[in-house]
Amino acid sequence: MSPEYVEKIKVLPEYHALVRERRLLASVLTGIMMLAYFGFILLVAFAPEFFRIVIWGNVVTVGFPLGIGLILLAFVLTGVYVRKANQHFDVLTDIIKKAVT
Repeated sequence: MSPEYVEKIKVLPEYHALVRERRLLASVLTGIMMLAYFGFILLVAFAPEFFRIVIWGNVVTVGFPLGIGLILLAFVLTGVYVRKANQHFDVLTDIIKKAVT
């Protein structure tokens, strides 16, 4: 990309909105995932007796659905980002492309 296009893009308010909104969404989603993951790990480290609670039959303890929930949370958060990117970020990107061409 030529330097003149870069300079044109840098002055567009849509570009600044895109950067700000993507950074905010990525930070929030990352914070949620880190909170859930490290919360799980801290629970394992400091309250292992919690994971001994049997919830079904003789073999399924609380840790199993919590672990599955953690994995599912990662998929959900990814879906949230993809949906926002497809519905909003791509629109801003198209506006930016049209403004510089």
